[in-house]
Amino acid sequence: MNTYHDLVRQIRNTSIRMDSTDDLDVLVEAVGDAQIVLLGEASHGTSEFYTLRMELSKKLIERKGFQFIGVEGDWPSCCSLNSYVKHMADAPESVRDALGAFNRWPTWMWANREVMELGEWLRGYNANRSEQERVGFYGLDMYSLWESLDEVVKFLEETNAPELFKAKRAFACFEPYSREGQTYGMAAAFLNETCEEEVVKLLTSLQERRFQGRPQSEAELSAELNAMVAVNAERYYRTMMRGGSDSWNVRDTHMVDALEHLMRFHGRGAKAILWEHNTHIGDARATDMAMDGMLNVGQLVRERYGRETCYAIGFGTHRGTVIAAREWGAAIQEMPVPEAIHNSWEDLMHRAGAYNQILMLGPRNPHFQTTVGHRAIGVVYHPEYERGNYVPSKMSERYDAFVFVDETKALQPLAVEKVLV
Repeated sequence: MNTYHDLVRQIRNTSIRMDSTDDLDVLVEAVGDAQIVLLGEASHGTSEFYTLRMELSKKLIERKGFQFIGVEGDWPSCCSLNSYVKHMADAPESVRDALGAFNRWPTWMWANREVMELGEWLRGYNANRSEQERVGFYGLDMYSLWESLDEVVKFLEETNAPELFKAKRAFACFEPYSREGQTYGMAAAFLNETCEEEVVKLLTSLQERRFQGRPQSEAELSAELNAMVAVNAERYYRTMMRGGSDSWNVRDTHMVDALEHLMRFHGRGAKAILWEHNTHIGDARATDMAMDGMLNVGQLVRERYGRETCYAIGFGTHRGTVIAAREWGAAIQEMPVPEAIHNSWEDLMHRAGAYNQILMLGPRNPHFQTTVGHRAIGVVYHPEYERGNYVPSKMSERYDAFVFVDETKALQPLAVEKVLV
């Protein structure tokens, strides 16, 4: 029997047609009592991935009591949107103002109309709830080395804390590198100039003196997380220049450590929704990433919390358009997403039915154990070199379910960057 023909037949027989957001209810039911739901995306620039994750998140919040959304974004920038949706005293006046904090390239990942709609919904949902019951929006990533150090110093100044001197000394150590992570990384890798000792001392001091156990306020939580960002961002930039898997592993481990802090802050039985790229939320052990010594959020969350406590949902498309750039830091463009290559996962889904679908996977499913190529589009994208964008994956081990949108369109960035078309 032809393996790919058999996979197409199995997909056709078991998938659920998705004609409206009401069809997402099957996923809400499948989540069951899971405390952590991981929602992926095959690109950072596809409208449907954002809108479907938003609709699914709304259902999980309303029906299952999920308490916060953690995203692949920087902690300080996400704090601006978090303060807006939680009606904090220092909140920006509008959701557009809140999204203005996303000023680091690629800004469109979070400064877009789809996230603006989510922000307005969260603010409305939180309007009549107590401070403790309000649903938050947090950044799990760690690129914001300098911004996080700024925030730590600001917090310590406002609280007249004894750690202020150490924080300022750590900040001074980074000043010669012009707030450029790569500049610092090159100096650390090739000149053996590092600020590791300063930031580690800072975090240790904060943890020992102020944050024993659980932070008591959002301000304390933010200071602790910003200090942790400083430590891990320093490690990330230091290891990035050496190549290999170390910098990737530092980053994904940090995101899961940040999640743990948030779970502890929200108390016993806390429930979290994560929004990240498929390459982060789909278990790395089910891909060729493991052969390269790489781990990821999906793997670490399952290992730390237990597979039965987590539910991972991948997202993909057959063809469409996407927002991306041709090199890091370049102007963003609306690009075509070519039809999926033959016998890739996306091609098989399309052949099973040229419509939107939901497919239940999971370890107990006897099908979908075959390793197939699964498309991953980054913020830097070259559609003409599509074949290199496919990750060999055992789908039933990588995700618990998969949402397939046959034809997608580019998301809508706010007027922060000019979009080339």
